[in-house]
Amino acid sequence: MSLRHPLRSLLPLALAFGAAPALSQVTPAQQPPVQQAPETPASDKQAPDKQASDKHAAEQPAADEPAAPPPTPDAAPAKDQAVPPAQAPSKDAPAKDAPGQKASEPTPAQDKPVQDKPADKPADKPAAAKAKKGDDAGDSKVPIEEIRRYVAVYNAVKQAYVEPVDDAKLMHSAIRGLLFDLDPHSVYLDKVAAEDFDEQSRGAYDGIGVELQRQPDGSLRVISPIDDTPAARAGIKAGDLITAIDGKPFKVDEGDSSGPLRGPPGSKVVLTIVREGRDKPFDVTVARETIRVASVKGRMLEPGYGYVRVSAFQADTAADFESQLEKLKTQAGGKLRGLVIDLRSNPGGLLTSAVQIADDLLEKGKIVSTRGRIAISDAEFGATPGDRLDGAPVVVLVDAGSASASEVLAGALRDNGRARVVGSRTFGKGSVQTVLPLDNGDSVKLTTARYYTPSGKSIQALGIIPDVLLRAAKSEDDKRPSYYSEATLPGHLHGDEEDAPGTNAGEVLEGDAPIASALAELKKPVATAADAGVRR
Repeated sequence: MSLRHPLRSLLPLALAFGAAPALSQVTPAQQPPVQQAPETPASDKQAPDKQASDKHAAEQPAADEPAAPPPTPDAAPAKDQAVPPAQAPSKDAPAKDAPGQKASEPTPAQDKPVQDKPADKPADKPAAAKAKKGDDAGDSKVPIEEIRRYVAVYNAVKQAYVEPVDDAKLMHSAIRGLLFDLDPHSVYLDKVAAEDFDEQSRGAYDGIGVELQRQPDGSLRVISPIDDTPAARAGIKAGDLITAIDGKPFKVDEGDSSGPLRGPPGSKVVLTIVREGRDKPFDVTVARETIRVASVKGRMLEPGYGYVRVSAFQADTAADFESQLEKLKTQAGGKLRGLVIDLRSNPGGLLTSAVQIADDLLEKGKIVSTRGRIAISDAEFGATPGDRLDGAPVVVLVDAGSASASEVLAGALRDNGRARVVGSRTFGKGSVQTVLPLDNGDSVKLTTARYYTPSGKSIQALGIIPDVLLRAAKSEDDKRPSYYSEATLPGHLHGDEEDAPGTNAGEVLEGDAPIASALAELKKPVATAADAGVRR
């Protein structure tokens, strides 16, 4: 997930890149950076002020975050942008794909988090603890020998490369290289990419409607197509690999290679696709359009049983969820007997929106906590009283494309015994990204923390293991991979349990059959939901 906030503890790093100190400091007792869509499963900017409900109508603290929207990726991932999914709110205003706490605004400075410190840090975090005790200023020093080595290589390229190299291009490549090998979600965004990234949380942009993850060779892995967009209508599927755009293959060092996917509405782009189970690459022509993603849709499955599909977490997602919930309750005569929340192939987005939805369904309990190398990255967020379903049972439907903020919502509801999780193992993106704006309009998206479910578990490279496991229905000629997960991304952060026996990656579940299975689970005696609070 991605957080947009200039952490003061990171300012030495930000200033090294030319970042301008922008916003006021947020202490550990305040809300930390907030996150956003793919990089995978990543768009991630704070949401504008919006009053959507009465549960937190009186809570309107001032915000440090700009009102303009984007995982964030943490997403999540930005739409049509090769960055992850994949960004505390209140029931009155959506926020961004960053861990947040219940409040009325989506900005990092609002919403005071629960004061209790997350208990029992993982045993494998001694390095983090040591770093926190150390001298931050000393840690930011760059060894002079490394600078000399860089200058020597720089001069060699300038003097001896077969063709002249522009200074700005060479320096830009060097900066991207600083982040390239850290993890799949730490990236450098030039001004255009940063603006595109910000625009995602507003839910409107010109492109094809797909969440992407850039691969080491420059190609683009499809995290998931967005519902009812040109990419989805053209048959693009989660797991597809885009190896060329308009016949032009990718280069390893070209940075954001997804830029050509964006363009004027009505224009067309040709994608060269490699798909598991197909012998040869094939081309797909997709017409761009203005993507206005309705991130929440709802309907009645049966009398009394509602269904809400959340395809991404954007600025208005939590408010739209509450609106859909009220419509379904009205159709059910004032009260629902149960609700299915469909998070399949939801790459994440604004994490605070996910936290707000969890708050809508919880009377009490933790929602999510974050732990990083520096103290300001540590925070814990909890629910406030008020369950909009009045205790009616909930089933959350997930699959291998459910990432980041989706996993936060599923984990929060299950660990609190509020919902059962049905489907396939989720993607496993358990890291938090902070977006640091630079004074030239570019941004650095840097992984700064891991997040933990209420039970204290990290889902990094592991994902959420469903209570009821579903398998994808495949025909004999369908050979799509079953290893689609964070753990398969080159350079991913190691997870605490990713090597545990039986932790195979999940599958992408399509069609209406999984919904029918979720409904059947929803109709089971409510008493079984009480067992959902104790999990592996």
